[in-house]
This record gives sequence, C-alpha cells and structure tokens, in this order.
Amino acid sequence: MLDLPLQPHPRTLAEWLAHCERLHPQGVSGIELGLDRVHRVARRMDLRFACPVITVAGTNGKGSTCAMLESVYEEAGYRTGLYTSPHLVHFEERCRVGRTAVSASELEPAFAEVEVARLGQAGDDGGGEVRLTYFEFTTLAILRTLSRAGLDVVILEIGLGGRLDAVNIIDADCAVITSIDLDHMALLGPDRESIGYEKAGIMRTGRPVVVSDPVPPQSVLDRATEVGADLWRIGKDFHFAGDKQQWGWATHPSRGGRRYSGMAYPGLRGANQLVNAAGVLAAIEALRPRLPVTAQAVRNGLVLVELPGRFQIVPGQPTLVLDVAHNPHSVAALAENLDAMGFYPTTHAVFGAMADKDLPAMLGRILPLVDRWFLCDLPLPRAATAAALAGRVAALTGPADGRAQAPVSCHESPAAALAAAVAVADPADRIVVFGSFFTVGGVLQQGVPRLSAKHLSA
Repeated sequence: MLDLPLQPHPRTLAEWLAHCERLHPQGVSGIELGLDRVHRVARRMDLRFACPVITVAGTNGKGSTCAMLESVYEEAGYRTGLYTSPHLVHFEERCRVGRTAVSASELEPAFAEVEVARLGQAGDDGGGEVRLTYFEFTTLAILRTLSRAGLDVVILEIGLGGRLDAVNIIDADCAVITSIDLDHMALLGPDRESIGYEKAGIMRTGRPVVVSDPVPPQSVLDRATEVGADLWRIGKDFHFAGDKQQWGWATHPSRGGRRYSGMAYPGLRGANQLVNAAGVLAAIEALRPRLPVTAQAVRNGLVLVELPGRFQIVPGQPTLVLDVAHNPHSVAALAENLDAMGFYPTTHAVFGAMADKDLPAMLGRILPLVDRWFLCDLPLPRAATAAALAGRVAALTGPADGRAQAPVSCHESPAAALAAAVAVADPADRIVVFGSFFTVGGVLQQGVPRLSAKHLSA
C-alpha cells in the first residue's frame, strides 16, 4: 500500500484561516455548539491564564462593553488583552494586546499549536483527532496568543449565547451580561427566558456576575442563585443617572457606596452606551481588590474609548453613520440615536443583512426615518439577497402607512451601494450604513468613497 503524501503545513495566517474553513462541513459559517471537543483540545494545550479574566455575553452591547473595559484598564496602567468577534475588515482585529491588534506573525505559531493538539499529538488523553469549527479553532489560537502575552487582565467576548460557546471553557473571574433580546433564536431558544438561560451559562460559583440589562429575564436571576454567583444587578446593586451635559454612577451602600459624579459622556455615541458604561464600572468595582483603578483612569478611559462601527459618525458631507445593528433591539437603538441627531433633508440607507434575522421587525422600526434605500448583497450563503430585501421593504411601505414608497435600488456589494448613495445625496443629507458586520465591514474594507463633484462644488 502506497503512503499518501502529507498535506503541506499552513504557513501564513491566510492559509491557516482557509484550513480552518475546510475542517468543518459548513466552513466559516458552521456552528456546532458544545464544549467537549474544545475542552479536549484546550487540555492538550494546557491552556490557562495567570491573570484575572472577564467574559462578556449578551445580545447587544458586548463589543462596546469590552472596548470600555479595555480602555479603562489601559488608562489605569494595566496591560490588557482583548478577544472580540467578528472582525470588520481584518481577522487580526479579533485579538488585541495593549489596545493594538496583534500581527499575523504573532498568531501563526498559536494556530500551529492548536493543530498539533487537535490531531492528538499533544497531551495524554489517548490521542485521536478532534474536529473543530472555524470559530472553535480560531478561538483556541487567540486564547493561546493572549495566554503568552504577559497580560494583567484579559477580556473575552462571547461569540454566541454563552453556556456552550467556545470562550466559556475559561473560568472567568468576573462575568458581564449585557442587554438580552431576541436573536439567533434557532440556536438559543424562542424567547428571552431561553436566551437568558444560555447567556447565564458564563456565571461561576462564588464569582461576580454583572447584569446590566435593566429588565433581565428571570432565568438569569435564577441561574445566579442556582450556581451561587455574586450577582451585581443594575438598579439594585448599582445605578446611574444623567442629563444632557454629564452623568453619574454609584453603588448601593452594601456594595461599598462608591460614587462617580460629573462624568463626561463615554466616547462611544448613543444613549444606550450609558447602560453599557454602568455595567463596566460595576465589573471594575467587583474586581477592585485584584485590579485597583483610580477615578481619573475611569474618567479618561470612558472618554477615550473607540470602537468602529458602533454609531460611528464619519466626518464630512453628507453625514455618514456606520452601525453594525443587526437585530430588532439594536436597530431600535440605532433609530433612537438617529432621531436625536437633528434634521436632515434626506436620509439614505445602505442595508444588507442575514436572511435568518427578523427582517420585518428590523425594518419596521427604522422605515419612518429612511427616504431612500440602497440594498446590497453580502458574500455569505446566509445573507439575504438585495432583491429579497427589496421585497421586504416593499411589503412594509406604500399607501398603507400614508407615505409615498421610498425609492429602492439593489447593488452587488456594500461598497457599491454606498457609492450609489453618495452619488445622489446632497451635502446636507445623511447616509446610514447598517444591518450586519459584513455590511459595515464591506464599506470600511473598500474605503469611504470620495465625495462627488456635486458635493465638492456645493
């Protein structure tokens, strides 16, 4: 019997990512919940952290919460590591050390180590190859990279759900659960109670869990009691209040009575960011015995935080707003923030989304604000086509709502849709790009188009 030649070992990050896609039948979009396989490979790698770890779960607000935690701890002088997903343009965005994305060359050795462990060439569990999804493989590689980066604190964003997400193999020192709403219901359950139970899976016995959802599902509260977690609940253990100029935050006397007053608003725009910031301060307070933070670090960190694609306003004319809002709850927050921006003669929307989202609910909230639609295809099998989105928009508009039907056009990509919007928009108009990470990422990847001659001569 002839020996078959071995497949060449991937060398570059691009080759490793392609390899990860091939390992699972559904490639990069494949989802296979469960921790047994990831745990097995992690044990072979002896994966662990020597510093405090914070995990962040929730339907919306996870990325903003992670970015604020990173910014405050950096301002306090700590060396931070951050894992967040998905990325907007480059994969390396998912892994940051000291506020900076790591290089491909820093990630490549970790991918090789995961592959060795996955194939059963490490550890003492009897060997045997373990199948991993794209997310599981890349998560292990990033965790390994962070574990060897000499960090003071690690911040990990849960990818999907919580209980069965690959990130949850790490026993965090503090968990944060942000807002909980309806999304990924085919995997997480049909209602907030079911979804909340999955998110609550990141809690650990005797360790703090911050719940910043003002009205959390009962399943979250019950799970905290069941596992004996140290529950920090907004409105009970900590609260915030603000006006148009400043805001303040305080804990209940039973939690030490710490208070911050007269703070500037966080660097991330949007009224919803105060809720996220309140949860961040509670997590920082819960970990204060291990990671002391000064009041100045809190103030500076919240003001200086940056996160592309979260109600990001790009300078210039027409006004350009980029937001990764991709479910009804986040689109409602986007609509509220757009309402607060003031008057614009015309609002143009660049929109692309996954077909499995609750599109009628997403579109219904923002339709009254949009005067013209530029719908786009996205490069994923899960994505709705621009033509299908046009049908959704048409079904929700017209004589029934008392408004003339907004003009709709279809485009092959987010960049093409944005270019078309820029071509017809007046300088005083507003363009909003939303619906998916891939919609905003597709725009950022190509670069924001130059203003047309009409804008330059206006």
